[in-house]
Amino acid sequence: MKKEREIIGQIKAYLKTLDNCFCFKTHGGFYGTAGIPDIIACVNGAFVAFEIKAEKGKTTVLQEVCLKKIREAGGAAVVVRSVQEVQAVIEKLGGGR
Repeated sequence: MKKEREIIGQIKAYLKTLDNCFCFKTHGGFYGTAGIPDIIACVNGAFVAFEIKAEKGKTTVLQEVCLKKIREAGGAAVVVRSVQEVQAVIEKLGGGR
């Protein structure tokens, strides 16, 4: 089973291969904001927030609230567990290479 850290690295590497993508990894802790998704991206002009979880990982209430607020503001906000799930989201948004 892959660790969340590994999945994040794979997703970041994939997103960096896209010509029409700007993304960054957020950081929790003292200077971060709790609940903010792990990766924030703009793909083909669409705002996308990815909360990354390992196979059995679950979102916190605060993460769910943040994802909901992003969706209400018109962005895409999803929980993903693999690069393939990220690719599917981007295809749905009309992004990709």
